[in-house]
Amino acid sequence: MATIDITEADFDTTIKENGIVLVDFWAAWCGPCRMFAPTYQASSEKHGDVVFAKVDTEAEQRLSAAANISSIPTLMAFREGVLVFSQPGALPAAGLEQLITAVKDLDMTAVHAKAAQQRSTTEV
Repeated sequence: MATIDITEADFDTTIKENGIVLVDFWAAWCGPCRMFAPTYQASSEKHGDVVFAKVDTEAEQRLSAAANISSIPTLMAFREGVLVFSQPGALPAAGLEQLITAVKDLDMTAVHAKAAQQRSTTEV
């Protein structure tokens, strides 16, 4: 699967309707972003079961602000609608593969339980 561009309008739907979604927040003027792009694209072609999305931070400033993006590139990983990874900086190919494996291997029952516990403590 190739990478897809997502916007504020389809961000939530993309995250909620797909099992694993990686999101690369980038900008055309960003050198590290341009260096990471081929690695991200190559990985997308190897993992058809993962959605590889890209958000142009210049075009999607409100979405970038809502996601608290302060440095690019920033890579986020979502599984079953839950943010499970967020880190600025370009990953090398091996690091990206390790991340994908780790996200696929997560115990989502435990992740959902922890998320529910965090929600209940913040709703007081």
